[in-house]
Amino acid sequence: MAAETVAGQGPTAGEYIVHHLTHWQNRTPTGVLDLGVFNLDSLIYSIGLGVVGCWLLWLAARKATSGVPGRFQAAVEILVEMVDNQAKGIVHNVESRKFVGPLALTVFVWVFLMNAMDLLPVDLLPVIWQGIYGAAGHDPHHAYMRVVPTADLSISLGLSVAVLLIALYYNVKIKGAGGWIHELFTAPFGTSKNPVLAILLGLVNLAMQLVEFIAKTVSHGMRLFGNMYAGELIFMLIALMGGAFAFTGTGIGLAIGHIIAGWAWAVFHILIITLQAFIFMMLTLIYIGQAHDAH
Repeated sequence: MAAETVAGQGPTAGEYIVHHLTHWQNRTPTGVLDLGVFNLDSLIYSIGLGVVGCWLLWLAARKATSGVPGRFQAAVEILVEMVDNQAKGIVHNVESRKFVGPLALTVFVWVFLMNAMDLLPVDLLPVIWQGIYGAAGHDPHHAYMRVVPTADLSISLGLSVAVLLIALYYNVKIKGAGGWIHELFTAPFGTSKNPVLAILLGLVNLAMQLVEFIAKTVSHGMRLFGNMYAGELIFMLIALMGGAFAFTGTGIGLAIGHIIAGWAWAVFHILIITLQAFIFMMLTLIYIGQAHDAH
């Protein structure tokens, strides 16, 4: 997989992990207009799973009946009711909930699907892509493919920045541009009738508000990224156990340990991917709900 791999031998553990942590990127120069480097694998999987998530929700709405629901409809109804109850408890503006409720539902389903990619065998999609990449005339040993979009910091922070922009929008919509600007300079420490002290407090308040916005956005994205990145690494370490047995043909304990550890971690990881999607959705609701509160 890596350039240092000796011909006829498998990659070392370090080479294996580095290879699987390398993104498929657009490294071709773009000429005068340099658009930068993009993680194409993260973009393809995140956009594709977003489409799948919207299609599943559309399918549930299209097939919804007033009679006895099927399993799929019942599951979606439970999910919608759960999200709606959380939205009602956090965002008290009825008009805002018409957008925020479906947004929270979409966020939960989308993040869950992206997290769930971690349950696929580590080498499944990369090997398929490697075969396609090699068949196209490229070096198959250097075909890279990461399949968990939320384990990419650019994706998780991109989602949190989008939440920040929505929160800023509601700050202006609910409080008005003037009201929000006034809040930026008067909260959390208030103001003073003394002009000099009022200016100092205003600058301190503004700094605190900016730090709050930045801290919430960074922690929102980093929490999701950190948990999914760690889970991805553990799956790679478990895969190395099976790989060691496959390349050496010895150590049956490695093969058995690979199966048991992989199964146990996958079962536990179902809880993690669901919990992380729920936490990301809840923080989205909380940050948008805070935009409706006046200080």
